[in-house]
Amino acid sequence: MKKERQEERPSQVLLQGNEACVKGALLAGCRFYAGYPITPATEVTEVMAKDMPGTGGAFIQMEDEIASMGAVIGASLAGVKSMTATSGPGFSLMQEHIGYACMAEGPCVIVDVMRAGPSTGLPTQPSQGDVMQARWGTHGDHSIVVLCPSSVYEFFDLTIQAFNLSERYRTPVILLADEIVGHMREGVVLPSAKDIELENRPRPTVPPEWHIPYGDPGTGVPPMPAFGDGYRYHVTGLHHDVRGYPTTRKDEVEALMRRLFSKISNDLDRLQWFDSYYTEDAVMTVIAYGCVARAGMQAVREARAKGLKVGLVKLQVLWPFMRRTITTILDSSEKVLVPEMNVGHISREVKRVNRGNCDVLTLNKIDGTPITPGEILETLEEAYP
Repeated sequence: MKKERQEERPSQVLLQGNEACVKGALLAGCRFYAGYPITPATEVTEVMAKDMPGTGGAFIQMEDEIASMGAVIGASLAGVKSMTATSGPGFSLMQEHIGYACMAEGPCVIVDVMRAGPSTGLPTQPSQGDVMQARWGTHGDHSIVVLCPSSVYEFFDLTIQAFNLSERYRTPVILLADEIVGHMREGVVLPSAKDIELENRPRPTVPPEWHIPYGDPGTGVPPMPAFGDGYRYHVTGLHHDVRGYPTTRKDEVEALMRRLFSKISNDLDRLQWFDSYYTEDAVMTVIAYGCVARAGMQAVREARAKGLKVGLVKLQVLWPFMRRTITTILDSSEKVLVPEMNVGHISREVKRVNRGNCDVLTLNKIDGTPITPGEILETLEEAYP
């Protein structure tokens, strides 16, 4: 009797976080990578150099991070999903071009595997010190999307989502991973390509002579032709009119700026990405992200075993700040604890949106070592209402 062929099932693989990021990028359709090696993000560049050619895409090691970001923007304008990866000092060098990508509306993904700083700092030690730089690093008023993984699988998944968001909104998307998440290895089950939903930038549906490059179609996101498709348009970092030409007319400048903000701010309901644990009856809630959320989960479990009603909210979107989600947590808790490996970046935002009904506590470490479950548990026990 002929045996029926068993249905193929995805198998578990052991991956480093930085390796998972590359797998996510390639499955998302990334076909151009430009970067420069830097600890602790170098593995992203190394694995891209090995795997990108097999997809028909292009990898290039640039002379520095400024040039890397410029090449990424150029490839994006040519119609290719593009990405780079770096860490603190390189991220600083990219900021001017990140601002250019915001103004020119060039979709791309920037991965920052955070290390302790400032300057050279502690190149191999973990930190979450780039959270505010990711939001405000480039100059001028601008909107930005920043995602943050706390596991190897989330690094894979959020890389795909970063590409989807960059294409949906025609904007750079930053993926912040701390050194621990970038370098840890975990067993993960990856989905097949057919099970992944991908988004692509809106394309023009009118002939080239009818196309208005920066006109608002009602979504705030203009259709984007690729260079070489026959649609000629002007790209500039200057404030520009709907046809892409520089302008100083205040009505055109304000209309452009309002549109650049509204395409993301009008969609905030779709950007409330978080996981919650034991929050239904929690009187005290931990709000955390990245590797600290993992320590927070263990601390919450141990606290629950001791009879303390505590919960955890793990943030996956850092910017735009999830005010609607956080205010709900603040209104339902007597106290919240925000542990971070910085001097207090997200805790400032939590305090900003607090309406006075909740005590906001912080736990900060800036010595290059991770926050442990024991440190979080000790703080929970001392502060428990």
